[in-house]
Amino acid sequence: MKLGGALLFLVSLAIISEGQTPSTNSAEPPNVSVVKFSWSKERINWEGDPFGGPVENFDDMRVRTRNDRRVEVNKGGAEESRIRREAKADAANIAIARQPPHPRYVFVYELSVKNSSPKPIKAIDWDYVFFDTASQNETGRLQISSEEKIAPGKNKELKIYTSRPPTATVSAHKLNDKERQSMSEQVFIMRIVYSDGSVWQRP
Repeated sequence: MKLGGALLFLVSLAIISEGQTPSTNSAEPPNVSVVKFSWSKERINWEGDPFGGPVENFDDMRVRTRNDRRVEVNKGGAEESRIRREAKADAANIAIARQPPHPRYVFVYELSVKNSSPKPIKAIDWDYVFFDTASQNETGRLQISSEEKIAPGKNKELKIYTSRPPTATVSAHKLNDKERQSMSEQVFIMRIVYSDGSVWQRP
């Protein structure tokens, strides 16, 4: 009787083992590889508004016309000098108000991945991590989610735009080619969602 119970237990274990799927918590993603990655800083609004310079709106035209009329009426009079100064001040204020917005910078983070698995990918979570080159301590981490379908055997370029810099030492207001020298970088795939509903998660 005891022997029969032991055999039944062993058969049950075999059935359970046979029905289990491979672990989805391995340290690296299965059959999904990082091809390349990069980040850059892009300046926006640097060209200004091509239609914002010489074109007057109605209010600007009304102020200019009023000042021209006042100068003409008082030409040669005692008030001409004061009126010309006021007209000049009005013109300067209008020019300041119509200046294009100051340039801003956005950061672009890019990742190219290859799906070598037989299953289509639905979404990928990836972390762009920065380290101090001297101490190798982590100095910045961006957690990014990309909902992109990646067919089996295909590469995909993932890209995001954000105002967040890689680290606190990177300026968000000016360009500096030396900013990269003090840090190294690495991308880690943290989570993969497949089209069939299965999920791989980094431990």
